[in-house]
Amino acid sequence: MTKTTLHSASTSDAVVPVHEQVYQQLRDRILFGGFLPGKAVTLRGLADDLGVSAMPVREAVRRLIAENALELHGNRRVFIPDLSEKVINEIWSARRLLEVELALMALKNLSDDDIQSLQDIDERIDVSLETGDVEGYMRGNYEFHFYLYSQSKSEVLIKLVRNLWVQFGPFMRLVYGRSGTANLEDQHKQALEALKSRDQRALRAALEADISQGMGFIQETICLPDKV
Repeated sequence: MTKTTLHSASTSDAVVPVHEQVYQQLRDRILFGGFLPGKAVTLRGLADDLGVSAMPVREAVRRLIAENALELHGNRRVFIPDLSEKVINEIWSARRLLEVELALMALKNLSDDDIQSLQDIDERIDVSLETGDVEGYMRGNYEFHFYLYSQSKSEVLIKLVRNLWVQFGPFMRLVYGRSGTANLEDQHKQALEALKSRDQRALRAALEADISQGMGFIQETICLPDKV
């Protein structure tokens, strides 16, 4: 595990509390491959790695457990929860419903500058795909989706979708770690064309294809506990 140093970081307006920094750091690790399914870490190990006391780590872990992103087992060991086929299918369905809705809501608010920003993000994703940079691809993919969704101005739906991503993120990292990025089709190209032409039907189709690709990889690649 890479050693991480927390800073008493501040913006021009406010200091970010240590417990919030710890929460964000751990959440990013879950999303982008810092925690892999099946591998345990201890609360003490996390505290040592982050250079903080045990208290903010316990608080962050409690929040992440409430989001179904982590499980706490005996001896204060923390795991990524297993995904059953049933849960994968539920996440898949929820993503289709919520993310397509967010994208359609965002379409009404997107400026040409917003579309150009999404284009720039996608170009960085292309570089990650070409170089086999799995973490770079995952971070870029997340940035693309949530930049788009943020333009919906829907705080409630975005929170729900963020909680879905933190549940399947570690398994995407596991899949890409096994198969690499060579077989990925960049569905963002179709989404960008739909955004430029303000075509709701094409945008829906592009988002559904993108979601199906990712969730399908999880379903096909991971040995699911309830499969015989």
